[in-house]
Amino acid sequence: MYTIMSLKDKPLAWLHGEVKTPPFSKEARLEAGYLFRFLQRGESIGMPHSRPMPVIGPRCHELRITDQSVNWRIMYRIDTDAIVLLEVFSKKTGKTPRRVIDLCKKRLKEYDSE
Repeated sequence: MYTIMSLKDKPLAWLHGEVKTPPFSKEARLEAGYLFRFLQRGESIGMPHSRPMPVIGPRCHELRITDQSVNWRIMYRIDTDAIVLLEVFSKKTGKTPRRVIDLCKKRLKEYDSE
């Protein structure tokens, strides 16, 4: 069953990365899509699925997808007109790598200046 996007739904603006099978399992890809749909409809998602990432910037969050033996993270920002997707990566430690934080900040700066 497919859900058609409403005109009220915010589009996803992919700045980097993608969610596809593989490397995501089918179940993890579907979970990510399900959670994105909530965000697109303006609903908020809390722990354990999403947590704020103020170190990157205002309205920035980390979507958390557990996939078999991999913990996927999707960094995103909620704008008034879109959900801006900054990075997709597998997280191997409890701390977000500094290079990921710096990349996300750089991508947002470039996005906001356009």
